[in-house]
Amino acid sequence: MKKSIIALYLLSFAFTANAQEIGLSFSYFIPKNGYFSVPVTPFSIRGVGLDLNHFFAIESGFTLYRISGMGAKGLPYASKKPLIGPFFSVMVPLEAVITFNFDNQAFKLKGGGFLFYNFDTKINEGNLDRELRSYLEWEILNADFSIKNNLGYGYHFGAEYIIYFSKQFGISLEAYYLSGSSPLDMKGSYSGVPSSGDQIITEQVEFPDAELDFTGYEFSIGILFSPN
Repeated sequence: MKKSIIALYLLSFAFTANAQEIGLSFSYFIPKNGYFSVPVTPFSIRGVGLDLNHFFAIESGFTLYRISGMGAKGLPYASKKPLIGPFFSVMVPLEAVITFNFDNQAFKLKGGGFLFYNFDTKINEGNLDRELRSYLEWEILNADFSIKNNLGYGYHFGAEYIIYFSKQFGISLEAYYLSGSSPLDMKGSYSGVPSSGDQIITEQVEFPDAELDFTGYEFSIGILFSPN
């Protein structure tokens, strides 16, 4: 994990050689059916890229999040609780940016795609037990499931508002909507007592369509530096 994080830092700084602006920000993520999550550092490098002209740019960067809890989709029932987490996630966006400048202010519309990869992923066994027990209408249920990490991707869009205090320094406020997913390869078993019975039953099951639901809202407060 440490090698992957170092590689991402080096890649981000490599972009800054031709970048018009360099961004350093505090980013916070609120997943759908999940728990409020924060960056590890708590910093992220965002807004790194190339200005193609005064109005259009391509930007990237990365954020290392500690996800407290995130939902899952593709299950045989509608899950409303965070079933996966806690875990660490590296999220790398690539986005097109349209800029509208007004004196010492700027408004940017952003949209594109993102990749993410998770580390040390766990199942929230308590929430999974409760949801399966309610879905199956069993009196008692304990589940034992496993999942796998897979590279995930999605799309995002949002806006950024910037106030420039000089040609080299500014403060930005950003808000994004993200929608992504990754396969979970979820399988295992559950044991318990059905409501209509009095004997312990064990069943082996697979949820081949289960996916991590990387959907939610991201908010950032950042500082921008211009090397020119």
